[in-house]
Amino acid sequence: MPSIRYLLSLSLLLLALLCGAACGDDGAAINSADNAWVLISSALVLLMIPGVGLFYGGMVRKKNAISTIIFSFAVMGIISLQWILYGYTLAFGNDVSGLIGGLDHLGLSGVGMGVKEGLTIPSLTFMIFQAMFAIITVSLITGSYVERIKFSSFLVFSLLWATLVYDPVAHWVWGGGWLAQMGALDFAGGIVVHITAGVSALAVALVIGARRGYGTDPMEPHNIPTTVMGAALLWFGWFGFNAGSALAANGIAANAFVTTNTSAAAAATTWMLLSWRQRAPSALGIVTGAVAGLAAITPAAGYVTPLAAVPIGVVAAIAGYYAILYVRGSGRVDDSLDVLACHGIGSTWGVLATGIFASIGAAGLLSGNAHQVVVQLIAIAVTWGYSFAVTYGLARVIDAVMGLRVREEEEAVGLDISQHGEGAYM
Repeated sequence: MPSIRYLLSLSLLLLALLCGAACGDDGAAINSADNAWVLISSALVLLMIPGVGLFYGGMVRKKNAISTIIFSFAVMGIISLQWILYGYTLAFGNDVSGLIGGLDHLGLSGVGMGVKEGLTIPSLTFMIFQAMFAIITVSLITGSYVERIKFSSFLVFSLLWATLVYDPVAHWVWGGGWLAQMGALDFAGGIVVHITAGVSALAVALVIGARRGYGTDPMEPHNIPTTVMGAALLWFGWFGFNAGSALAANGIAANAFVTTNTSAAAAATTWMLLSWRQRAPSALGIVTGAVAGLAAITPAAGYVTPLAAVPIGVVAAIAGYYAILYVRGSGRVDDSLDVLACHGIGSTWGVLATGIFASIGAAGLLSGNAHQVVVQLIAIAVTWGYSFAVTYGLARVIDAVMGLRVREEEEAVGLDISQHGEGAYM
């Protein structure tokens, strides 16, 4: 029966070709919907990065607008390259003593179009989604040292910080490291992204010192509509940030989408009422509250119900609002754009709240698991300590070797002209 054998051989060949296109190396199928959703989410997170630039850029004086915005674009370049060369393998390579990833994925070795083990998306999709998190984390820190840092020092600091702080912490939590083994919960980056960025912002601000004239000269935002536009891009892109972290087009993604929006809404409304009580319901306050609520829900988004997202957002706004008043009132540190208050404090609460409210895929305090709160507190303490110590030391070394700050006359004329030779409003 040669015709039957021929048809059978042809069928097996077609099956092999189809499997090669839709299956991984281990034969597991790639889900097209999941892959499409995570790729779209990657693009949404990428959109957040210029969103950070606009959000920060509107809050500085006009002589530093381009300098502030371009930080985020420069980070998109250097951290994208760092990630594919060695950052990804440090974060997601084979675990080495629970502390760091091995070099098995150096230069994306072994990271291809086949399915990622344990998931339904290609390894390359997972890699590029995670790349966006690394990029935006470095971008967030820039708000603490705008208007006074040398561009060359910024580039060196960003590259070394991603290597020494972000990559190890990402491995601890998401790459199978010791915090993951302990059972720490961080759905989309409360520990890995926002605590590391917020605490590191404090450390580098202490090293670089306050802006010239801080506390005496007016330093009002030069373009609040630009900041509002940046915040809108952040809120929009955050759906990819959080819902995309389900790594599948499923119910968890839908839940994370809704909790993200709910927490942002609760925080924006709370901040509006707080600022109204003191003076007026400022646009800057409302959008800052939204960002604080987004940072707070990030570690919890897939683990809590939409109703639980309300107190998470409300407390994040209250904590962030009074943290800003305290830091500015103390006069001891010039965290220029309040990175510590919005991201560090907001997400510290969010990580703790995850241990309290988790009820989907994990159990927190209110679901009868008090131990989860203990684990979350350990993760918070370790991340705070490690991020601050390494960043402070790194900033000190860079300052000693090449200097962090521009010269006084360069700061006076503005970084747009002194560092980039162009102005935003010339």
